Amino acid sequence: MPGSAGPATRFPVRDQVGAAGAVMKEAASSLLETRGIIKEYRRRRVVDQVSLQVRSGKVVGLLGPNGAGKTTTFYSIVGFVRPDGGSIYLDGEDITGLPIHKRARKGITYLAQEPSIFKKLTVEENIRIVLEPLGLAKNEISNRIEELMVELKIEHLADNKGHALSGGERRRVEIMRALATRPRFILLDEPFAGVDPLSLADLQQIIRDLKKKGLGILISDHNVRETLQVCDFAYIMSNGQILTSGVAEDIIESEVARKMYLGANFTM
Repeated sequence: MPGSAGPATRFPVRDQVGAAGAVMKEAASSLLETRGIIKEYRRRRVVDQVSLQVRSGKVVGLLGPNGAGKTTTFYSIVGFVRPDGGSIYLDGEDITGLPIHKRARKGITYLAQEPSIFKKLTVEENIRIVLEPLGLAKNEISNRIEELMVELKIEHLADNKGHALSGGERRRVEIMRALATRPRFILLDEPFAGVDPLSLADLQQIIRDLKKKGLGILISDHNVRETLQVCDFAYIMSNGQILTSGVAEDIIESEVARKMYLGANFTM
């Protein structure tokens, strides 16, 4: 791509724990969970008694057809909407009533399906704009940007504008922005959407690397096969309810999952 090349040595690799890795060590025993959450819109129950768990160092999938209630469940966990019933807990603390910014401070972040980077800003500026409101010293901001760039292998894109990035590169930058605040849990909504096969494999590896460093990850994506390949556990959702759950093998063999979502001929 024109303009995609940048100074590969701008951010030299240093012998240190990356920004993401530093955070995840703190999250060794964390648990994020929903307990019977309910959400209704115009008397229609779009989320109906949904209970799920995400632990540190685990990747969990929330899968299902359009309109299943996955996004509303995500919104409830992050704090965009407040459930009409049930509760959300972080390490045993009821955070159901906390606003978004307080949940973020506790280590919960969300990566939306829609593009979230600023197209007219460079990659470095896109991450800097997230860090500056945190009140960090300038050198700490620069160090954190450097660590994240190296962590996600995009230091060569530092000076590229957002509009010049490929789908896979954009997704990497968006993940980098989400990691900048050093979360313990990240919710990924359609992380593989609009990404070519090679970049998709790279994103899968990034997710595996984040898992190894202790981050708890909840994924919703219509690329079922690719999502199950990185998941330790998954929930299948339809009409606002959890139909079944289990490891990938359990999901694939589930008659309910095949009938309501996967299809009879689905294979890995």
